[in-house]
Amino acid sequence: MAAAVRRAIVLRSLVRSTVLLPASRSGSRLLSGLAKASNEVIKEQRERSFAELGIQPYPRYTAAPAGYPLVDHALVHSRWGQAMDSGAKLTDVQLTIQGRLLSRREASKKLFFFDIEQDGQTVQVVASQARFNGESAQFRALNRMLMVGDIVRFSGFVGKTNMGETSVFATHLPELLAPCVRPIPLRSGLVDTEKRFRNRHLDLLVNPQAKQALKMRAQVLQHIRQFLDSRRFVEVETPVLSPSVGGASARPFVTRAMAFDQTTLFMRVAPELYLKQLVIGGLDRVYEIGKQFRNEGIDADHNPEFTTCEFYMAYGTLEDLMQMTEDLLRSMAEKLTGSAAVSVPENEAGLAPIDFGPAFRRIDVMQNLRENVPELPQNLDENSLPKLQGILEQRQIPVAQPHTVPRLLDRLIGYYIEPQCVQPTFLYGHPAIMSPLAKCADGEQTVAARIELFVNGKELVNAYEELNDPNQQRAKFQAQALERDQGDDEVPLPDAAFCDALEAGLPPTAGWGMGVDRVIALLAGVAHLRETIAFPIMRPLAK
Repeated sequence: MAAAVRRAIVLRSLVRSTVLLPASRSGSRLLSGLAKASNEVIKEQRERSFAELGIQPYPRYTAAPAGYPLVDHALVHSRWGQAMDSGAKLTDVQLTIQGRLLSRREASKKLFFFDIEQDGQTVQVVASQARFNGESAQFRALNRMLMVGDIVRFSGFVGKTNMGETSVFATHLPELLAPCVRPIPLRSGLVDTEKRFRNRHLDLLVNPQAKQALKMRAQVLQHIRQFLDSRRFVEVETPVLSPSVGGASARPFVTRAMAFDQTTLFMRVAPELYLKQLVIGGLDRVYEIGKQFRNEGIDADHNPEFTTCEFYMAYGTLEDLMQMTEDLLRSMAEKLTGSAAVSVPENEAGLAPIDFGPAFRRIDVMQNLRENVPELPQNLDENSLPKLQGILEQRQIPVAQPHTVPRLLDRLIGYYIEPQCVQPTFLYGHPAIMSPLAKCADGEQTVAARIELFVNGKELVNAYEELNDPNQQRAKFQAQALERDQGDDEVPLPDAAFCDALEAGLPPTAGWGMGVDRVIALLAGVAHLRETIAFPIMRPLAK
C-alpha cells in the first residue's frame, strides 16, 4: 500500500513538472524548445523519467494485446477510413498500430492527440482519459512522457473525429518500444547537403522525398532482373578483389592480401573480362549487377563506388543490343513512373521531359565529328596525336593531361556530340582506337562495332560486339600499353590470362553495360547521384 502511495506521488509530481516536456499545444513547438537543450541533458532527463515511471525504455518486442491485432497504417485508411462518416466510431474494430511519433498535441490534461508514421503512412491517435480505467495521474504522465521521434504502439478502436480525421481511439496506455533521446529537426528541417548526407538517418526522417530515390533503386534492380531472367540470362557473381584489373580504363583502388603474403590486389573497375570467360565456359547468357570501384573524382554524375549491370549474350549483334536497350528502358519507365515520358531536373529552368516512347535517335560518331571538325585526320591512330592536339588548341577546347588519342577523341565527342543527346540517342561508329575490347565494324579496322546510349547529355549504356580474336586482342593490349607510357595510368595492364582464355574460343558475343545509379537518378527525377545512394561517400571531417 505504501509503495502504491509513493508511486502515485511520483506520478502527480511528474504531471506537474515541466522539466522533461513542457505542456505544449503543438509537437513542433515542443521540438523547437528541446532543440535548444543539449543532447546529453535531454538524454539524462528522459532516462530519469523512465526510472521514476518504472518504464523499460528498450523492451523486448512482444505480440500486440490479445484481441487487438497489429494492422498496417495503409489498411486503416483504405479499409475503414473511406467507409466512415465524420464522428463515426467502430468500437468493435479493435486493433493495434505502431510506428514513429511525429507530433504530440495536448488539448487538455485529459486529451492527447498523436500522429504516428509507419512506412510513409500517418495515422492519428486520440488518447482520452474517458476511455481509460486507471489512475488519471498515470494516464497523463505516460502520455506526456512521449516525445517526438519515439517508437510507440497504441491499441484501441477505429473511428473518425468530428473533423473527419481517421483515427485510432486508444483504450490502452501507450507502449514505448524505443525512445528518441536526440531531437529530430522536423520543424527547422534539414536542407544543408553536408548535414543531410552525414546524418542520413535524419535526412530520411525529415525529408520524406529522400526515401523515394532509394525505393526507386529497389524497383529498378528488380525490373532489370525480371527483364533479363525472362530472356534466359543467368545471374552470376565475379570477383570484387583480383590480382589484375581490366575491362575499363580507370584508376583502381589498391589493397593487400594478408593471406597471400601481402600480395597486391585491386578492387574491380569492371567485371567484363570475367563475364566473357564464363561465356567461353558455356554460359551463353550471363549478367551481373554489382558494385564497381574507381579511384576518381566525385561530382553529380560520378561516384567512386557505383553500381552497374553488365550482360553478355552469345550470338548477339549491335542491333540486338539496341533493341534490348530500348525495350528495357521503355518498359522500366512505363512500369515505375506510369509513363514512357519522365521529367528530369534542368539546372534552374525546372524540369525537362525525356521520352523513352519513340524509337531512339541514332548518330554516326565519325560522320558527325567530320562535319564539325573537317580537318580531323583520316587515319585516327597513335600517329595522329600531334594533329589532334593542334585541333583542340586551335579551337580552344580545354582537355586535361595526359593527352592520348582516345582521350582527345573522347573530348571532341563530349564537346560536339554529347550535348545533342538530350532525348535518348545511340552513338555508333566510334573510332576503333577508342574501343580496345570491341570488334571492328569495317574491313579497314578503323570503326568499332560499338554503341553508347546518351540521355539528357549523360552516358547510360556502353555496348559492343566483343573482340574474340586472341591475336588482335593481344595487339590492342600492347597499343594500350603505349598509352600508359604516355602517362595515362588509368589504362590497365595487358591481361595475358584473358587472351589465353580467348584461345579456347569465345562465340560471337554482344556485351552491354549500364550505369544503374544514373538510370535511377533519371527515373527518380534527382540531379545528383548521391540522392540514389543510401550512404554516399563523404570527405572525412578534419580532426
